[in-house]
Amino acid sequence: MKKQQIDQASLILQQGGVIAYPTEAVYGLGCDPQNLNAVKKILSLKQRSRDKGLILVAANFEQLQPYLKPLDQAILDKVLPTWPGPVTWLIPAKETVSEYLKGEFTTLAVRVSNHPVVKELCEKFNGAIVSTSANIATEEAARTAEQVRTIFRDDVDLIIEGETDLKASPSEIRDAVTDKIIRSSR
Repeated sequence: MKKQQIDQASLILQQGGVIAYPTEAVYGLGCDPQNLNAVKKILSLKQRSRDKGLILVAANFEQLQPYLKPLDQAILDKVLPTWPGPVTWLIPAKETVSEYLKGEFTTLAVRVSNHPVVKELCEKFNGAIVSTSANIATEEAARTAEQVRTIFRDDVDLIIEGETDLKASPSEIRDAVTDKIIRSSR
């Protein structure tokens, strides 16, 4: 991974652009979650309803805290040992979090990633970013930069070259309050 691509991606995020980048299992589409126009562009590209919500990914838990209600110790004790790693948690969101991010829910899907590109990108951007699979809704997610180019052509401002684990499944999604598994990693 080239430092130049991370620097360029961070600048694009700051300017309201949309990027594609490798995650643990698939390529993700990302933007600044604070930029509503960029979030809307991702939903439009994916042809995805805003009711479903989006995932935010970060390099550390601190980058997610501006979006989340204060958590009690029982939830922290459950969530923090799984990070960094491929577990996405639904955690109660602050009321100020956009419905474009949380969908029709009171929770927000969040993950601290262990993928080197994601970590470096979030560190350079100095915050969490949107992380949704790079695909048209209901279609197979892209696992390579070339597949992203085929699906989205010039509609993405930058595609970061990198590796995904072709054998991995998308992250497991769990509800931090109810312990319900929403999406299994198998």
